[in-house]
Amino acid sequence: MTLRAVVEGVGHYLPDRIVPNSEFEKTLDTSDEWIRTRSGIERRHFAAEGQTTSDLAVRASRAALENAGLSIDDIDGIIVATSTPDLTFPSVATMVQRDLGMTRGFGFDVQAVCAGFVYALTNAHALIVAGQARRLLVIGAETFSRIMDWTDRSTCVLFGDGAGALILGAQDGNGSTDDRGVLSADLNSDGRYREMLYVDGGVSSTGTAGKLRMQGNPLFRQAVEKLTSTADAALDKIGLKGSDVDWIVPHQANIRIIQGTARKMGLSMDKVIVTVQDHGNTSAASIPLALSVGVEQGRIRKGDLVLSEAIGGGLAWGAVVLRW
Repeated sequence: MTLRAVVEGVGHYLPDRIVPNSEFEKTLDTSDEWIRTRSGIERRHFAAEGQTTSDLAVRASRAALENAGLSIDDIDGIIVATSTPDLTFPSVATMVQRDLGMTRGFGFDVQAVCAGFVYALTNAHALIVAGQARRLLVIGAETFSRIMDWTDRSTCVLFGDGAGALILGAQDGNGSTDDRGVLSADLNSDGRYREMLYVDGGVSSTGTAGKLRMQGNPLFRQAVEKLTSTADAALDKIGLKGSDVDWIVPHQANIRIIQGTARKMGLSMDKVIVTVQDHGNTSAASIPLALSVGVEQGRIRKGDLVLSEAIGGGLAWGAVVLRW
């Protein structure tokens, strides 16, 4: 028998405030058509004043627990992927732990920007396989609206706030790719590309949170190449190929990146879960958000082979293959 980390529940939460592209026309030299054409984004959600990343994470977690038919007492640990924590410390995970009423186990954060959820999922899988936990709550949550430069039309129209959560539980499999659960992962980073996507502030440099900065065209070229290569690498580790995949659930950064990656892998967009039009780029939250929406819509079903890949600041990128 082979121990697998199997998805037992999924949920998401989006703030109430919906911001259509037209709202940016009031303050920027931009238009709904300009934003849609370049990104595929039509609207996004922004957190309310005083609403924090941990608030969003807690809402998504409760939805996932309800979906799984579990209580917080069934959870051994919490991993949160985020680049926009409430505070420098403690971790968002411990705040979620408190708000959910969890008084045992552990919680910690993972920071790999838009690739954060892939990193968190890989860590959760490793902890379960190593016997450190039987059931983990894995969350991607962001409030990127807090780090936007509202005068920069090339970045501020792209991002949104939200949270998604998965519950992974230990189950025995037969060791084949027919098993449910995480089957493989591929993680990468290269600090030489820092200038392509970063925030110009931090505790030990400026003492302030800073604002997001991005080199769009160079990042686009790196994204398609690296997302394709990491997806292929994750599949190759278990002897599978793109045609075996039922669903690609990618990081929702830009429709052109999503289309370019699918095309390079030789896959139809009919096999891709796309939510970027409704949520914008929610960084580490985008994959669990899209997974939850895919399940909610009845598209992702038990037994489906799902491939998720993401790239973010660092640069950091990676992919996970799992059977739902």
